[in-house]
Amino acid sequence: MPSEIRAGYRTYWDEEGEGARWALLIHPSLASSRIWTGVRDRVTLRTIAFDQPGHGQSAPWDRKGDFHDQATAVAASFLTADPVDLVGHSFGATIALRLALEHPKVVRSLTLIEPVLFIAAKRAGDPEFDRHMERMEGFDAALALGDYARAARTFDAVWGSGAPWETLPEAVRAKLVSRIPLIAAGEPVLLHDTRGLLDAGRLERLSCPVHFLRGDASPPIIAAIHAALRARLAQSDEAVIPGAAHMLTATHPQETAAKLNAWLGG
Repeated sequence: MPSEIRAGYRTYWDEEGEGARWALLIHPSLASSRIWTGVRDRVTLRTIAFDQPGHGQSAPWDRKGDFHDQATAVAASFLTADPVDLVGHSFGATIALRLALEHPKVVRSLTLIEPVLFIAAKRAGDPEFDRHMERMEGFDAALALGDYARAARTFDAVWGSGAPWETLPEAVRAKLVSRIPLIAAGEPVLLHDTRGLLDAGRLERLSCPVHFLRGDASPPIIAAIHAALRARLAQSDEAVIPGAAHMLTATHPQETAAKLNAWLGG
């Protein structure tokens, strides 16, 4: 369970499994590398998972510069000349997509689990974008007022596992409240594409296979994002896990792992 300086941040990470084929797992916002535990127990390939800045056992985010830039730089520090299967969930999926665009020669495949690149749905003209923004107004208002407890509760109601807030362990609720400002830190990329992930021709040049995974109980904006991205990709497929909401890697690890094993040949 190493902890070392990567891209300027004290970063916790670990490696599991054996074999030449390996995958880099990138967790969602407010979570940590531990969210992959149930999945890693069931996949038959080597995996590396790390905690992003401000998450898990890694150092707090220093609030200097762009958060997506910094989290992506940490993720990129794990890339080698050996081809990698990139697997990202939610915010982590947007990092995985960015790595694939910036380092195409070392990416064997890309698995995007509910990427929250909302701007993709907006640019595709999907009405779900406006509905999503309306749905998040309460969260935005609470965050602007510094009411992090209300913001976390509101956010979890949309993007959590589906369990009522009151049933979550107190320690879990406290972590969500303390990390909730990190959601706003990612918005420049997610809502405005400040790093040009959707620039003309960029997605179309991706040559690796791209796999999409979502839950059928996830927010409708996710299906809209998947459709918008897939419309521009040369090769992609999608699977849907029945009964799963946004945090499917934690709530449905067996089904998630089965899809990864099928796609990645583990």
